[in-house]
Amino acid sequence: MSVRPRSDWERLIRSQLVDLGPYVPGPSLDQLKAEVGLDDVAKLNWNEGLFGPLPGVLDAAAGELERAWEYPEHAYTELREAVGAEIGADPAQILPGHGIQTLILTLTAAFVSPGDPVVIPAPTYGLYAQASRAAGARVERVPSPELRLDLERIADAVRRTRARVVWICDPNNPTGSVLDAAEWTTFLDALPADCVVAADEAYIDYVEPRERLRREDDVAAGRPLVVLRTFSKIFGLAGLRLGYALAAPALVPYLQSMQEPFNLNRPALVAGLASLGRPDEVAQRRRATVRARERLATALTAAGMEPRPSAGNFLLVPHGVDDDALVAGLLRHGIWVRSGADLGLPGWVRITAGPEPLMDRVAAVLPAVREQLPERPLAAD
Repeated sequence: MSVRPRSDWERLIRSQLVDLGPYVPGPSLDQLKAEVGLDDVAKLNWNEGLFGPLPGVLDAAAGELERAWEYPEHAYTELREAVGAEIGADPAQILPGHGIQTLILTLTAAFVSPGDPVVIPAPTYGLYAQASRAAGARVERVPSPELRLDLERIADAVRRTRARVVWICDPNNPTGSVLDAAEWTTFLDALPADCVVAADEAYIDYVEPRERLRREDDVAAGRPLVVLRTFSKIFGLAGLRLGYALAAPALVPYLQSMQEPFNLNRPALVAGLASLGRPDEVAQRRRATVRARERLATALTAAGMEPRPSAGNFLLVPHGVDDDALVAGLLRHGIWVRSGADLGLPGWVRITAGPEPLMDRVAAVLPAVREQLPERPLAAD
């Protein structure tokens, strides 16, 4: 009997994927607890909403489990109407999706062809570049002096490369910086009409409503803009995977054609609906997060470390020592943070903000662990 040769998958898959590599989330929390021999490890590495879902949301989601046999309503009409009412937008502009990550892939599939230039700031969320490269794009990275998005330089790169898409995260992850209205408008005006702006607002709910940019108005005005938002952060639903895109009504059907059918599950839809229409509770959650974040920032500053100003539910903190050694040292104390080296910022660490007692614990441990390690230079941009 003849034996067929094994398939050469590197030859069969698209060439763009050969050297790309998958997104590697790292060990699970249970694995990490076993490795360090601790029952309690504070998970401060992924910017999840550590205050959890709003009251009653989990009960609403659990009540939908008895309908697990039934596909969700594919048009997601109820959620689209509720989101529209929440943000003051036409429901026809709302496209729900299985988290912002899936919507990033949807936008990339819709707009990017092999060889197309795409402009991405650095540092920022890593999936923009990974998704763009997987689609065959030529990625142009634009440095961020002083760790703040340089929109003028980004617009120059868009014009120079004739980019199809430019990615903007605001507030930016991992730096926490936020844009103001004047520079945003100038940026949009400086772009060619055939470049799509993808604005990721995953952390916008941590910004006071009166201080936010009204990108809803830009979409309504016909700008070539798609806005992405999530229920993962302030609403505490990261495990249910729910987000939405805000786009021109004429564009939404094209984006929907790139999504898999029934890509949202029933508990997530119900949890999203139960989270909306509760502005006072969301404001309370926002204030609690900001208090905790600033409490940690004040304590670390007093200890000789100066976190970057942040508009998100996290802090980017300079430490000037070996990233791996610092992360490992904190893990021995039951604190799991994100290494700056993972984010293109060696010498820094990103810490999710959560309940104040937890922030006090971090503030007590981080400077002590840092003092035990030799200093190394910081990455500035």
